[in-house]
Amino acid sequence: MAPDQVEAVISRAHAVAQESFIASAGPGGQNVNKVATACQLRVNVYALRLAPEVFHRLKELAGSRMTAGGELVFTARSFRTQESNRRDARDRLAEMLREAHKLPEKRAKSRLNRVGKTARLEGKKIRGAVKAGRGKVSFD
Repeated sequence: MAPDQVEAVISRAHAVAQESFIASAGPGGQNVNKVATACQLRVNVYALRLAPEVFHRLKELAGSRMTAGGELVFTARSFRTQESNRRDARDRLAEMLREAHKLPEKRAKSRLNRVGKTARLEGKKIRGAVKAGRGKVSFD
């Protein structure tokens, strides 16, 4: 997918995202007790209208962050301010969407030449002989 299309999906996700601020347990001392600084960002994945293969990659990447109802939930509580936590949650959402749009690299089949194949088989024969030498010792 083209980078501008990915950015369009990210901006759409930011538009449909619902933010709420909750009490945080992170750094901040007494500030934590007074101000709800942690940001919880919720995005309905179905509202993004993703391609099926992108949706499956996103679901795989999200893991437990995706609810049964199809919502992605990010909780950012690393910083002392609401704005920093909001930015952190939005950045993590954007990064996950970018990763989901990347196509997985195709695995190249390994090719072994004749010399490598004979060397491998020779090594297997030697290893088999070592293992065959192990066993019950008879003294007759």
